[in-house]
Amino acid sequence: MGRSPQSSQGGNTVLRNWTISGLDALLFDLDGVLVNSVAAIEECMRRWATERGLDGDRVVALAHGRRDADLVRLVAPRLDVDTEVARIAELDFEVMDTLTAVTGAADLLGTLPPSSWAIVTSGTPPIARARLAAVGLPEPSLVITAADVAHGKPDPEGYLLAAEKLGVPPERCAVFEDAPVGLGAATAAGMRCVGVGVGMAVSSPALDAWVDDLGSVRAEAGRSGITLAGSWATVPVGMT
Repeated sequence: MGRSPQSSQGGNTVLRNWTISGLDALLFDLDGVLVNSVAAIEECMRRWATERGLDGDRVVALAHGRRDADLVRLVAPRLDVDTEVARIAELDFEVMDTLTAVTGAADLLGTLPPSSWAIVTSGTPPIARARLAAVGLPEPSLVITAADVAHGKPDPEGYLLAAEKLGVPPERCAVFEDAPVGLGAATAAGMRCVGVGVGMAVSSPALDAWVDDLGSVRAEAGRSGITLAGSWATVPVGMT
């Protein structure tokens, strides 16, 4: 029950292997973890910011991992939240055809029993379903969205609700996240966390493991639960 890092070196890179055991459920953030949507979301947010006369860089920086309603309250407290969330959703649908699945996502999800995984996203139900459909990924039986919680990430409410509905103790859940606010939510929930993508590499001391994408991740079920294994390549200092 825990994390077992190992290293092997070849050429100018070091391959770091890891395992996390003693799990009963895997909880996935959606954007940036299962779906390559970060560029599309950034385009959407910049368009919305321009329409409302807001600082696009600030909006993009604060949008990652947050519910649209929380973002509006943060960057434009004088605007009507429902109206702005509806407009952001319209812009989201306009860029839906630019999305792709994260490498390895389909293969990993295809190996998991339906009752062992869920999605916890800051998006709305229509946006979550549309993004999964756009990239051809399966929709799990449990999807926790912005509509299901009173408090968005970094509050742990979404992850704790998913664990409760799956009937799994938080300490036997592993979260896949690509945003610091998501890592904060997973940590506050008492769950282990695998960082996905370069945006999470700087947070690696707080992570149980890290991967560039899901291509190296494997899940194997046994008597003691699910064991995750994966790896990432790094270039040692002075060898660039």
